[in-house]
Amino acid sequence: MVDWRLEHLAEADSTSNICVARAKAGEAAGLAVLADVQTAGRGSRGRDWVSTPGNMYLSVLLRPAQEISSLNRFPLLAGLAVAQALTQLGSADIAPVLKWPNDVLLTGAKLAGILIDASPSNGRIDWLVMGFGINLAFAPQIPGRLTTCLAEHGVAVAPLVAARAVLACLLAWLEIFESRGAAFVQTAWLQAAHPLGTEISVRGAQSIAHGRFAGLSPTGALQLLVENRIETFQTGEILLGDQGG
Repeated sequence: MVDWRLEHLAEADSTSNICVARAKAGEAAGLAVLADVQTAGRGSRGRDWVSTPGNMYLSVLLRPAQEISSLNRFPLLAGLAVAQALTQLGSADIAPVLKWPNDVLLTGAKLAGILIDASPSNGRIDWLVMGFGINLAFAPQIPGRLTTCLAEHGVAVAPLVAARAVLACLLAWLEIFESRGAAFVQTAWLQAAHPLGTEISVRGAQSIAHGRFAGLSPTGALQLLVENRIETFQTGEILLGDQGG
């Protein structure tokens, strides 16, 4: 079981950068860093994460006793933890939807994102850092993407309160992963995600594929029904229908 050691900073370049540096220096699992403001927040695929004051910027350090092949499961359980925490913090109207592999949506717009950094050692995970960004008070304007925040849905939550809720839910999902296994986590994720048959486009470096969501592979990769065949994607920018991502 992980015992969280939460450090609350007024400002950081990136909470994930801090956790990665501490991981490389030998820090034990359980470190959690929350910052009121980030000056160099990181998003997926090398994007900047706009770090407006009032939103939640949290990263945690784990040292899971898992093979590197299990890495795809961690964004899934992280998304489940965020969705559960948001539901607990919100109201009956808050119904988050998970988008593969690392986004949390509300009414079709991005509410939260998850960033995973990890280091392998002899085929196993030496350390893993999860970064969480949740739009609590403000929704950054991102060209071509729909965004939202909890405040737009009538829910006011302080970043520290949100961080504690995420940490509690994350601990619960880590314990579920350990006791019930990856298949249980994937089933739970599918129940909380966009439904099977959802139109999805996967944009890679050189091409874009269009199809319908067909579930997850045994290792947690995205599966699409493209024409009459199932294609599997380990990475890529995911666009749902005409939502623009």
